[in-house]
Amino acid sequence: MAGTASPSYQEALDYLYGLQQHGIKFGLNSTEKLLGRLGNPHQRLRCIHIAGTNGKGSTAATLSSVLKQHGLRVSLYTSPHLIRFTERFRIDEQEPPESRILEVYRRVRRVVDELEPPTFFEIVTAMAFQFFAEEEVDWAIIEVGMGGRLDATNVIRPQVSVITNIAFDHEEYLGTTLGAITREKAGIIKPRVPVVISARQPQVQAILKAVCLQRDAPLYRLGKDFRVKRNRDETLRYEGLKRRFSSLPLNLAGWHQFHNAALALATLEVLEKEGALFLDSEAVREGFQQVYWPARLEILEKEPLVILDGAHNPDGAECLRNALRRAYPDRRLHLVLGIMADKNLRGILNRLLPGAETVIFTQPRYARAADPETLRRLARPYLQRQYVIAEPAVAIQQAKSFAAPGDVVCVAGSLYFAGEVKELFDGPLAPSAATQRG
Repeated sequence: MAGTASPSYQEALDYLYGLQQHGIKFGLNSTEKLLGRLGNPHQRLRCIHIAGTNGKGSTAATLSSVLKQHGLRVSLYTSPHLIRFTERFRIDEQEPPESRILEVYRRVRRVVDELEPPTFFEIVTAMAFQFFAEEEVDWAIIEVGMGGRLDATNVIRPQVSVITNIAFDHEEYLGTTLGAITREKAGIIKPRVPVVISARQPQVQAILKAVCLQRDAPLYRLGKDFRVKRNRDETLRYEGLKRRFSSLPLNLAGWHQFHNAALALATLEVLEKEGALFLDSEAVREGFQQVYWPARLEILEKEPLVILDGAHNPDGAECLRNALRRAYPDRRLHLVLGIMADKNLRGILNRLLPGAETVIFTQPRYARAADPETLRRLARPYLQRQYVIAEPAVAIQQAKSFAAPGDVVCVAGSLYFAGEVKELFDGPLAPSAATQRG
């Protein structure tokens, strides 16, 4: 958080961050009570609810961009933020001023039961619903914080539920098997509310299909009800429920983003089928061209090429590796990694390190950050040139000095680390459309 906040806004942030001492508490009771005392603002919103392991933010950003191009007022609730707390509450892809969020905070804080204080995520979720209801948005796109079934956002009854890919992450909370994790994600499925998914694993599909049948929820699946292909010119070919697009340019890099974009487009088709929206082809095209989501294969500098990605689990690391190999097949790769200690460290390293020229492990300022010396020990089987430089700015500068003309420097390992790097580069969070794909 930059040091320009007003004292009262900073006090609000201090209170909110102080609630993190209560940790993560799954369950909807506290959120429902808090929202009830506010007059249930979430019930005045038309929502799209998005769960999944990876791809939630990119899918949500694509939905927001396309709906905005239709002339609609669209809010977007995501977490975590990279630099500013206000990033969590976008409307029409713009952050609200701190003063506006302070107003909302004060309204919500007045109804907090101090004998049973909410968690950080519970009160922030209530703030989002209050803010979006006051702003009378046409659509509220709501990203699940973790899991789904007991996540604070699951108090809503959306117009459509969306589930991106499902993989291993947060096992200590969601379960140690793919089936257990899937059942937690499936908790956002509501009776008779349509569901759109991109997960392809047979076990995952079987569980989601069974839950949808049980709850009489129509199910639409990537690869069955809608399909996506990549054209030679890197545009997207989409075959959906009724709509067809032969060549859509997407301002997000990586083949995995085509899946996320197709998921977003199928979601909009479902809303059209339900009579909630009429899709305009040119608005879809413009929305795809304009979509931006920071720290996802984001180009920070071009000489040498410095790429930032928030990959923070093995599945995300694999997507990053595949995207780099496809985009830069003949270039040497220099990695700068800052990873959280509670992640699957070996799973991330064994996907990213093979094929890299060098790796520098660094120490993000976040409390959960892994010890870089521990990471270096785990990295020994994968490559010889490995270093520890505790200060992220120095680590990145060193990686750039290693890079010969044509080499690639990739900074990754955590969204929290990505936010710290964004601050170092002092880059805007909403650059021109050309920046994402470079």
